[in-house]
Amino acid sequence: MSIIEKAAGRIEHKKEEPTIGSPAPLSAPESIIERSMHAAAPAAPAAAAPAAAAAEAKAAPQHSAPPVAETSIAPRPGARVVELDLARMQSMGLVTAAGGRTALVEDFRIIKRPLLKRAFAEPAQNGRPGNLIMITSSLPGEGKTFCAINLAMSIAMELDHTVLLIDADVARPSVLSTLGLPAHRGLMDVLLDDKLDVADVMLRTNVDTLSIISAGSSNPRATELLASQAMNALVEEIAHRYPDRIVIFDSPPLLLTSEAHVLAAHMGQIVVVVEAEATTQHAVKEALSQLEGLDNVNLIYNKTHEFPGTETYNYNYG
Repeated sequence: MSIIEKAAGRIEHKKEEPTIGSPAPLSAPESIIERSMHAAAPAAPAAAAPAAAAAEAKAAPQHSAPPVAETSIAPRPGARVVELDLARMQSMGLVTAAGGRTALVEDFRIIKRPLLKRAFAEPAQNGRPGNLIMITSSLPGEGKTFCAINLAMSIAMELDHTVLLIDADVARPSVLSTLGLPAHRGLMDVLLDDKLDVADVMLRTNVDTLSIISAGSSNPRATELLASQAMNALVEEIAHRYPDRIVIFDSPPLLLTSEAHVLAAHMGQIVVVVEAEATTQHAVKEALSQLEGLDNVNLIYNKTHEFPGTETYNYNYG
């Protein structure tokens, strides 16, 4: 039985189980990160089940977690340090370190734990590094960039790991704009210019354990560049240059462009964001069919509403 048939079977099974006010969330094939949380869609009915993962919400302000020096990064002349506006991020509902045990922080702690465990497990037979994690969705607007940033911020709170967030949505990059940062050369520029090193385009941030690489220059041959030997070499370098580092790729939606499918072939783990009460079963099946044969495919059920009695988890994300 294929992962699509398994996913469809679980979806039908969940639909038969009553929930309070709305249908149950979708299940993922094989490896699933599932947890409910509260976010967003103004007119959507309440939805979630105990095994659903979700991620659109507001969090509290940030202070730096116990600093973890990025000892593996040697500063280069071209390196640039950028200042994340943590207060602005808090107001947008992004994860920050100073909020205590908020629902959003706790949800991403649960989401990241199995990803971290697999990231540094024994290498898979397919040879894909487990510390390379792609965040994608079926269609635009499901919250993949929001989840990618929050997952990166949550992993940055770890004492033993650093995180590199790469905007690989080369058609519609949004990581820098979401964080209030200006455009900067990035992934596409490294693939096009063999004189550029990863460290030349890496943005160091005021969160000691978090660095960012933007999508870089727009290019009509983005799919071919992501499928090139230069990309293979770049992925290998990123995966192994920093052995303590998690690398998160914010990918294009699977059903919108061909870049996501090409990028997935490099990844050790894949997370598909599913928007509660909006993404159709057909769209999820089609998206998962793009990942047929790949290991470690997970789902996050996003933009759910609160259960009665859990009003303290009343977060929203627009």
